[in-house]
Amino acid sequence: MSSTESPDLGEQPCFRLEQLPGNSTHLSGKASPQVNNRWHAPEVTANGVQDIENRILRITGYYGYKSGYSSYKREDGSESHAETPVSETSGDGSTYQTCATTVLKVLGGLLVVLCVSSSWVGTTQVVQLTYKSFSCPFFITWFSTNWNILSFPLYYSGHVATTREKQTPIQKFRECSRLFGEEGMSLRVLLKRTAPFSILWTLTNYLYLLALRKLTATDVSALYCCHKAFVFLLSWIVLKDRFMGVRIVAAIMAITGIVMMAYADGFHGDSFMGVAFAVGSASTSALYKVLFKMFLGSANLGEAAHFFSTMGFFNLIFISCVPLILYFTKVEHWGSLSSLPWGYLCGVAGLWLVFNILVNVGVVLTYPILISIGTLLSVPGNAAIDLLKHEVIFSVVRLAATCIICLGFLLLLLPEEWDTVTLRFLTTLADKKPEEHGEELTESSIQTRSRSRANGAVSIPMA
Repeated sequence: MSSTESPDLGEQPCFRLEQLPGNSTHLSGKASPQVNNRWHAPEVTANGVQDIENRILRITGYYGYKSGYSSYKREDGSESHAETPVSETSGDGSTYQTCATTVLKVLGGLLVVLCVSSSWVGTTQVVQLTYKSFSCPFFITWFSTNWNILSFPLYYSGHVATTREKQTPIQKFRECSRLFGEEGMSLRVLLKRTAPFSILWTLTNYLYLLALRKLTATDVSALYCCHKAFVFLLSWIVLKDRFMGVRIVAAIMAITGIVMMAYADGFHGDSFMGVAFAVGSASTSALYKVLFKMFLGSANLGEAAHFFSTMGFFNLIFISCVPLILYFTKVEHWGSLSSLPWGYLCGVAGLWLVFNILVNVGVVLTYPILISIGTLLSVPGNAAIDLLKHEVIFSVVRLAATCIICLGFLLLLLPEEWDTVTLRFLTTLADKKPEEHGEELTESSIQTRSRSRANGAVSIPMA
């Protein structure tokens, strides 16, 4: 038996019987070997498919049929239909895994944002509580910076707990010392690479604490957010980063907010000095970040922990003389050591250390933009505490200045390709509207014609 199929797919195929010669089974258009029994099933053709079964499956419209596959393969255990679901299942599984990873990363990022903002708000508020019984900002800065020594031991503890191939502390320390160059860690490298950053770190924190003696926590945290604009300006000038008009606008907004904040009390008194201290803290922070990027580049989590511990060690050895000088000159007189508010001091130092660890760990675990948002959220957090607990009354000028600075900070978070992405999105959206409009017109015309046919009328489109 052989079958012929009409070239026109709309016509039904027909079958005709042919007399088979001898004891051989011959398929039309195919070369088949001889068989010993005339009742034996046809042999598989060169393409691995029984031609007759191939055509019958196509005619009957067997669901899932593909040319080149037959029951012969299923009997041999090489079932073709089982391969497609497996590949689809693996693809669905990988897609599901990717989505789950993204969701977990976003949720972890939101948790890190809350922790970053909470630790920064807690640091600022505890500093102001400490000032009620101990007003020595440099001693607080020095004491808190010493806690940075714990950064590398904490990192190594996490390394031991999460890594199978464990290294000794000396091996890990030497590996992370590559941040300072090929020669590793030495006294010359310590003085050359660590001293400038340690001084800038101390100045940033000291000026921030000085500003907290003059202004509210809300004003200081808002003014400190200007460091993002200063980082952009210094990177554009020093590092030759890409020029972006929106970031220039954000920098102008930050400067405008600073001027408005200083104008709130008439450019005199403690308010003006507090604004100057906060802006100085933001400036030294920006200089610290730009110089770090220039000389040390990007650092991973272990190198950052090593660097913070090195700065803490440098602070303990070389800057400990400054609190003593301030003590004997009676600039900062704290009395006996037993009279110091050690609870508040340890609270400030611990929260500061947690904030620094979260910033560095969060950049590795989640999106860096979320860390910046966490810093920005400290402004409304401090405002809520100042309003509810300290009953601070905010003037209209201060509120406007705070909002302008925060808006400029958000503009600085825009990626470099934001304009291209926005134009592409708007173009895609504009292209979809005519298509949807055309589809609506087509559907309405079809519905009109169907109604007219149902009523026995013919719809003639007008020009």
